[in-house]
Amino acid sequence: MRRTVVSTVTAAALALTGAACGKAGGAKKDSATADKGPASIGLLLPENASSTRYESFDRPFIEAKVKALCADCKVLYNNAEGSAAKQKQQFDTLLTQGVKVIILDAFDAAATAGWVKEAADKGVKVVAYDRLATGPVSAYVSFDNEKVGELQGQALLDALGGKAAESDIVMINGDEADPNAAQFKAGAHKVLDGKIRKVVYEQSGQWNPTIAGQKVSAAVTQYGKNGFQAVYSANDGMAAAIITQLKGAGITVPVGGQDAGLDAIQRIVAGDQTYTVYKAYRPLADAAAELAVDLLQGKDVKTVADATADSPTDKNIPAKLLQAKVVTKANIAQTVVADGLYKASDICTADYAAACAAAGLK
Repeated sequence: MRRTVVSTVTAAALALTGAACGKAGGAKKDSATADKGPASIGLLLPENASSTRYESFDRPFIEAKVKALCADCKVLYNNAEGSAAKQKQQFDTLLTQGVKVIILDAFDAAATAGWVKEAADKGVKVVAYDRLATGPVSAYVSFDNEKVGELQGQALLDALGGKAAESDIVMINGDEADPNAAQFKAGAHKVLDGKIRKVVYEQSGQWNPTIAGQKVSAAVTQYGKNGFQAVYSANDGMAAAIITQLKGAGITVPVGGQDAGLDAIQRIVAGDQTYTVYKAYRPLADAAAELAVDLLQGKDVKTVADATADSPTDKNIPAKLLQAKVVTKANIAQTVVADGLYKASDICTADYAAACAAAGLK
């Protein structure tokens, strides 16, 4: 089902503030060992198979920011591992454990309306993180996801250059249960439609690299080695599998992704992947932590949430929407390295040393 979030930027962001709510203690990493209590914040992330970002960046950044803002606050964490049913169980457990605020990155955003309402009825606030969960969420933090899709589409056009108008492309989109996927797709089409010849094959890869590889293999079978000139992949995890399939078929065409995973940056350096979209995880995580602590302390979230968003169930949700950047071989040093996401040494391992040297990355 296609879902589109309508966002309206209402004002420039005010200075973000936070206050410690105690003197001792700190964020605990796992809900199995964390204490329940009025200073508990739940954190539920969606999966760890198609993207390494959640365990590598989102979780530690959120935990660190919550601890910095509220020394006594405890973070009760779980990962759904790609299962909406498992995430529902984790959500119910948090309610039982007595949390007052839950940061929720929904695996299936359409399925959460009842969960969030139940939480609200019990006085528990929900911060929708990265994906806009359905139901009466108290705040939402993400990127301008349609704009992310526009960046992806434009990067693909840039890679095709003067041949764009004569090019056919394959599109492997994200999971249709994810409202972000619909927005990425809409943004990409907004830029690509009318600028390329045709999208000859378009399927959901379901955020699953194996499925994405199967889909692009089917496109090769249907259209042949010369039947398309580029592949849009909604994220880097799927892009990796797509590139593997294309290489196996002897096809070299531009392939883009999203998430700026380390392996994706290395593929870009090597020339296997054309671009990724870098969504700075720390500002996203920091905003989520600030919103959660503000809700815990009864503060106005609009000091952080300077926009609004509409979900299929609720309107004018306070929102913080961040901006993303395209990363290509030409600007790795100015983006993910300059921001401290990776060191050049992280990227330029032995297998990529020669490619890094050729790219001037050191």
